[in-house]
Amino acid sequence: MAKKAEGNVLAQNRKASHDYFIEDTYEAGMVLTGTEIKSLRQGKANISDSFATIRNGEAFIHNMHITPFEQGNRYNPADPTRARKLLLKRAQIMKLLGHVKQEGYTLVPLKVYVRNGYAKLLLGLGKGKKQYDKRESAAKRDAQRDIQRALREKQKVIR
Repeated sequence: MAKKAEGNVLAQNRKASHDYFIEDTYEAGMVLTGTEIKSLRQGKANISDSFATIRNGEAFIHNMHITPFEQGNRYNPADPTRARKLLLKRAQIMKLLGHVKQEGYTLVPLKVYVRNGYAKLLLGLGKGKKQYDKRESAAKRDAQRDIQRALREKQKVIR
């Protein structure tokens, strides 16, 4: 059921993989108003401080900042950080709701991209990392980098 972002990535939450163990991902459409899609296509979106919630059987993203379009008209939204509705299937929402009710799980926005002309949000089901988990992840990443560096140097010597 996990889907990957295929389209043009417009905004990305780089801290998500540092702060959370991402266990599953879901692709959700977004309900945008006025000229928000034009701002998105220009890359004027920020999802680093955003989060998703489920209320009354509907999913919403909060604190996602979309800068108002400069050549906008009266259809420009007044609040750039308003809550936006996410479009998911009912079964997906119920499954996410069951996971989020468990302690430690949260919905984390990972990427915003355009696929087939529609704005999509890659939503991750994440469990928060503790400080020692973050240090362990950094140590693994450094060790992997050292291994790759050693292999490259060994291949240079062989040639």
